Amino acid sequence: MFKIGLIINPLAGLGGSVALKGSDGLAEQARALGAEPRALQRSTLALAELAELKEHFMIYTVAGEMGETVCRALELPFEVCYQAASPSTAEDTHRAVPLLLEQGIDLLLFAGGDGTARDICAEVPERLCVLGIPAGVKIHSGVYGVTPAGTGRLLARLVRGEPVSLVEADVMDIDEAAFREGRVRARRYGEMLIPGELNYVQAVKVAGKESAELVLTDIADDIIERMEDDTYYLMGSGTTVAAVMERLGLENTLLGVDLVYRKRLIASDLDARGLYERIKDKKCKLVITLIGGQGHIFGRGNQQLSPQVIRAVGRDNIWLLATKSKLNSLHGRPLRVDTNDPMLDRELGGLIRVITGYHDEVLVRVANPEYEAQ
Repeated sequence: MFKIGLIINPLAGLGGSVALKGSDGLAEQARALGAEPRALQRSTLALAELAELKEHFMIYTVAGEMGETVCRALELPFEVCYQAASPSTAEDTHRAVPLLLEQGIDLLLFAGGDGTARDICAEVPERLCVLGIPAGVKIHSGVYGVTPAGTGRLLARLVRGEPVSLVEADVMDIDEAAFREGRVRARRYGEMLIPGELNYVQAVKVAGKESAELVLTDIADDIIERMEDDTYYLMGSGTTVAAVMERLGLENTLLGVDLVYRKRLIASDLDARGLYERIKDKKCKLVITLIGGQGHIFGRGNQQLSPQVIRAVGRDNIWLLATKSKLNSLHGRPLRVDTNDPMLDRELGGLIRVITGYHDEVLVRVANPEYEAQ
């Protein structure tokens, strides 16, 4: 079940049609000039793209026009997590975001303009994916879809479990007062992680496909650049991880798990107990790949990565590596986990970042069929 957080700024875009160059602090003046809200309409256009996928997602949102109204009108599955003031303000956005995060959302969808993007950016953790429905007057930030419907279609791809690239996008805003006087003062307020279109720009193409050798080198270089001296690295089995070890100049156990510290091999082919004893209470990362065509991350040839070891590492410390060709061979099927611990399998579910090249990642869903059916 894909979990979507939804926040709509019902005042976004209110000043556009009446030439106020924005809506920040001018809602009443805009209404007096005859402006009509458009954020709900544009949010409806985006969320209508999910109409055929109702069984596959849940929306966690804010009461009234900040989300509930649109969900109810489209008969989408939703749950209200916050009661906003009337009329709502930016403070409601700041208060609502933490409550939505408590629901374990996979993506935060919001409708607004650059001011709304700034409010969201101030509250979301850097690892959370966001996506904006363009509804404001000012859309300088790179966190929005090109159109409301386009935003919805991109979100539908995520709900269906299709691989979608991750991109860091800037949150920009301008000084509205200066803008109304004809002066543009743009400022960067941060960046947020957004889903983008899957493409092969970075990889060298051979007959329309990735060059496996070059892509593995790119993946290896990315991992090596990320490595920190105070962290232990569990290097899983498979040829993708082997490419990292080769790039490090270290011996590798192709069908086992090795331990690397400060880019040196300190233990080879460890079993579950040996792994746990060496990493417990230590800062560590797990570098692992998936089985092509099958999609299993755990439970197929790497049982030494026991539930105890995986929990010691932590879900957020798993670096999953795969070429885009390997992901595409799954034809949209989610990744699987079979740790022999049903509770852990559930905990590992949801979206996971997959490193697919040098500074290139995609977002893929982990979901076992027995849980998808529930």
